[in-house]
Amino acid sequence: MGFKLRKKGRFEEAEKFAKRIQEVQGKAKAILTKAQEEIKQYADRKREEVVEYKVGDLVLLSTRDLKWQMVSQSSEKLVKQFIGSYKIKAIISSNVVELELPATI
Repeated sequence: MGFKLRKKGRFEEAEKFAKRIQEVQGKAKAILTKAQEEIKQYADRKREEVVEYKVGDLVLLSTRDLKWQMVSQSSEKLVKQFIGSYKIKAIISSNVVELELPATI
């Protein structure tokens, strides 16, 4: 939402209002930018380095989203948190990989 004066008008109060709104917007943008930088610094402190996988690496698979697969288990608390070591078949993106899984999964 911007207020740009197209031409000199008859109403000085309207021009003053538009200039005041532009100043307030500029201050608000500066404050928001500063807040974003502070939040980013705080978030970056807790981030770890990203592990880069290669095709053929062996990885463990989390069972957190495999609840349907663990139906035969008697208790959720006793199910292993990670299963496998499965070979990486393809790398789709920096945080998505395709695994060579057995037919039972």
